[in-house]
Amino acid sequence: MSRRIGILGGTFDPIHCGHLDIGAAAEAALGLTGLFVIPANIPPHRPQPVASSFHRFAMVALALSGRTGWQASDLELHGDTPSYTSTTLKRFHEQGYASSELFFVAGADAFAEIGTWKDYPAILDLAHFAIVSRPGCPVDDLPGRLPVLASRMTQPPIDRPRQLETVIFLIDAQTTDVSSTAIRRRRADGFPITGMVTPGVQQHIEQHGLYASNAPGRCEADKIPDPAAGRLHGKA
Repeated sequence: MSRRIGILGGTFDPIHCGHLDIGAAAEAALGLTGLFVIPANIPPHRPQPVASSFHRFAMVALALSGRTGWQASDLELHGDTPSYTSTTLKRFHEQGYASSELFFVAGADAFAEIGTWKDYPAILDLAHFAIVSRPGCPVDDLPGRLPVLASRMTQPPIDRPRQLETVIFLIDAQTTDVSSTAIRRRRADGFPITGMVTPGVQQHIEQHGLYASNAPGRCEADKIPDPAAGRLHGKA
């Protein structure tokens, strides 16, 4: 079987069970042979992260513990430029991956805004897109919301005659109704976040006082002190 490499990006401030559900749904539906989870350094479409890149990478690594084939990557955490998906996909191409081997994994809510992404629509030729339902945003709504892309949308499994084309896979799956914003708000208000993140991530958040109302701001000392900038394989 050829390589089928999933790429799940996000701010991950913090990474939560909904993110993991999205990755797992894509893995199961498409038979992914690996999944890179890549925290963004400077997200172009969202507010700047509250937690430092050091803590967000650490939480991703903790969340992936025990998941075979899943790897935290620090590919986007070096430099001071925005973390554009198109740039990341091109970096994978530079490492020898073909478009037909790459599956960019995202929630339906994020993909609904694909028209605002850098290098749209050319970005759709850089990889397959594996789009998973989110609470309040089922994939069944996407053909109507994005009619210009409807002809590129299909359901798993992979249609081998079209394997060399990049397509948009719509995956209808149950994913946890949780958001990073809600987690940060609960922490700031002093409420527990049990069940919203994995136990390892919860322990990291609590031990370091992240997102608490008196939590310190982001500082330079928290950045990853890694001279091997831009590796696909992170420190997990």
